[in-house]
Amino acid sequence: FKVISGSVKVNTQLVNTRTGQPERIGHIISMKGKKSTELEECGCGDIAAITKLAATSTADTLCAESRKVALPAMVFPEPCLSMAVFPKAKGDEEKIAQGFSKLMDEDPTFRFYTNSETKQQIVSGLGETHLDVLTSKLKAKFGVGVDLAAPKVAYRETIRKKVKVQGKHKKQSGGHGQYGDVWIEFEPGPTEELTFAENVFGGAVPRNFFPAVEKGLREAAMKGVLAGYPMVHLKATLVDGSYHEVDSSEIAFKLAAHLAYKVGIPQASPALLEPIGVLKALVPDEIVGDVIGDINKRRGRMLGMNPSEEEQGMTVVEAEVPMATMYDYAVSLRAMSRGKGSFTLAFDRYEEAPANVAQQVIAENKAALAEEED
Repeated sequence: FKVISGSVKVNTQLVNTRTGQPERIGHIISMKGKKSTELEECGCGDIAAITKLAATSTADTLCAESRKVALPAMVFPEPCLSMAVFPKAKGDEEKIAQGFSKLMDEDPTFRFYTNSETKQQIVSGLGETHLDVLTSKLKAKFGVGVDLAAPKVAYRETIRKKVKVQGKHKKQSGGHGQYGDVWIEFEPGPTEELTFAENVFGGAVPRNFFPAVEKGLREAAMKGVLAGYPMVHLKATLVDGSYHEVDSSEIAFKLAAHLAYKVGIPQASPALLEPIGVLKALVPDEIVGDVIGDINKRRGRMLGMNPSEEEQGMTVVEAEVPMATMYDYAVSLRAMSRGKGSFTLAFDRYEEAPANVAQQVIAENKAALAEEED
């Protein structure tokens, strides 16, 4: 901590202006390398350390009860390099999460989270060296060894044409059987989520089975037919079918909807969609050509470039880039600009992946599934 005004004495009671909680100052320690010296008082401008604070974290202000002041918090740089974390020992995922959570308390410049879609633990920092230091701390303080690798990309799938297919689930095994029969039209939909509609005449499928059909389709759409990624912009319309007065049930119609999805989607010209982000890079004027060349190698599309209004001799380069090619961009930009460049990258939308990229992703996905089965 640094004393901004007045002085701090041992056993003084201060208030945290963020939480409103009181904090008693126990030991005040002056740090010089590995050497520490206990102090009775710390004056204005001094930097020292306090132990055993109850409810204070980085960027909080402590002050006297009679003069509450909240100083502006430090602005920390945003993480720009994300890597997937894999434990060296099986079952250490929980220890990794606990360790990184404690490290985040002392280092606000990195993030750790679990990607709910790819099921990977992700750590994001300011560069390779930063992530190396974090993994070393994790090993030293919490005894957990980890490996880092490029994170999986959250692709999507969709369809490009309209098809009409039948899904029929029929099973007889003594007593009551199971019977569900549906005709469904699949076509590109207006929204990212599945759009379900029904256009059944004459009671071919009773209304009470419509929710079961919709539920079956929503469950099926969680996995596409190309590489198992979620299906988006899909409209499904129930147009016809048949039922049995005794054997028809909600589960039978739900399974019939599943079957229609499996039959219909491969016929509807399925396509793989990749996430596209907007890149804004602030770089020295003399390396603009190198930066544009690097963006082109990453399949990026230039949006424009303008001289920086804030920094002389710097140019802002804007481009749309596939997120799959950008996980190591922080390292490349630092090397090109000798540490002078910076950038922001924000997700914008999904668009159809080129055929060669789609083929590679599908092949990798099939190989990963084969490994899991083995």
